Amino acid sequence: MRSSAASDVYKRQILRLNILHALALVVSTVMIGIITYVSVVERIKEIGVIRSLGGRKKDISALFVAETAIIGFTSGAFGVALTYLISLILNICLKPTIGFNIAALPPLQALLMIILSIVLTLISGVLPAKSAARKDPVVALRTE
Repeated sequence: MRSSAASDVYKRQILRLNILHALALVVSTVMIGIITYVSVVERIKEIGVIRSLGGRKKDISALFVAETAIIGFTSGAFGVALTYLISLILNICLKPTIGFNIAALPPLQALLMIILSIVLTLISGVLPAKSAARKDPVVALRTE
């Protein structure tokens, strides 16, 4: 009976952590979208120059999508590297005390985390990229 109660508490804690992680992913995706939109607003004149020199809407959109993909890869790789560093420090400090490694990040999961980071940034960058592509070149060139 006692192990069942402990198992229920453990399952509830895992559920709470998963909800917290999902919320953090949603918030970070929205923030990346806002940052990309601000980048579009700050670079309206550049968009106008590219469009007036023959750049297509597709080119402008691809520019911002590529930027968000680079941001996603960089942030994902940084997060994985930080996780490996913290895991190494934890394992070095705690292994003599408890007798085993407490933290590990398998390479496949690290790769999946980087891919997830790229996908989430691409999703959040699509709307600002489309907004940038729809800018009228004449209006964009007049904007200060």
